[in-house]
Amino acid sequence: MSAWKLSGEAPKKVVQAALLAHEDTWDFPEELVVSGREIAEDKPNEWILEVWLDHKPTAADKKAVASLFSDGAPDFEAEKLPEQDWVTLSQMGVEPIRAGRFHVRTPEHPADPELIDFIIPASQAFGTGQHETTAACLAMLDLMKREGLVVKNHADIGTGTGLLAFAAMHLWPNAKATASDIDYVCAGVVEDNCAINDVPTGAGPGELTMIIAPGTDDAMIQARAPYDLLIANILAGPLVELAPDFAAVTERGGSLLLAGLLQTQEAEVRAAYARQGFRLARRVTNGDWSILWLRRSRVR
Repeated sequence: MSAWKLSGEAPKKVVQAALLAHEDTWDFPEELVVSGREIAEDKPNEWILEVWLDHKPTAADKKAVASLFSDGAPDFEAEKLPEQDWVTLSQMGVEPIRAGRFHVRTPEHPADPELIDFIIPASQAFGTGQHETTAACLAMLDLMKREGLVVKNHADIGTGTGLLAFAAMHLWPNAKATASDIDYVCAGVVEDNCAINDVPTGAGPGELTMIIAPGTDDAMIQARAPYDLLIANILAGPLVELAPDFAAVTERGGSLLLAGLLQTQEAEVRAAYARQGFRLARRVTNGDWSILWLRRSRVR
């Protein structure tokens, strides 16, 4: 299979805005794999947007990529790559995540015997600012556990690879665990990752139930509620929109772990959840991103 890459350099904020636009563009061509990164560690504000393809870029491909930039796209160079697995090649630079007690790696990296180890294949590691938000969510889950949070029933909405659900299952091994995503592809991804990481599946305590649904709009998600911990590492817009729905399935006194929002979007998100009776318990930042631990009032 031939493999090609489009590369364009731009300031960090420009590339991150394009990555956010990619997440929000529902009809963006699925065959184009988009990622962004720093050009070098000593140049943190200089980024590159890379688009990986299994064919020579067409005019339509270039137009789709250019549409992600609101103020004009950078110049993109097309490069033909060696005959390799182009999807995995696109993420070969992904380094392990170390956060709290967790170590997340691709199969190419060795395990860390001192940490809880999860394997997530590189071809699944896509998303805007994914490692910054994911690492911070893992650290926040670890903090919740260390501060004595008791969880008997948790859900990860927008689970993607299933990683945050896996981490919660390790921290609270006897809890009921639910993971959901709107993307049907995630069902197979989570199933594969459960097998790789020896995560039990099923409907009982200590087992993961995977559901395909938009937000909490699913009979099984509703039936398994209320949750005393709900995790959502998605985007600010959906987080605001889903605030009433999340409140409806969260136990009084229960916790939300929200991520995927930029620091500039935090006030809007917090206001939406304050209207639903949630208060801030903890917040951390990682790069430009905010990660929020909110707790619901016990008072009706």
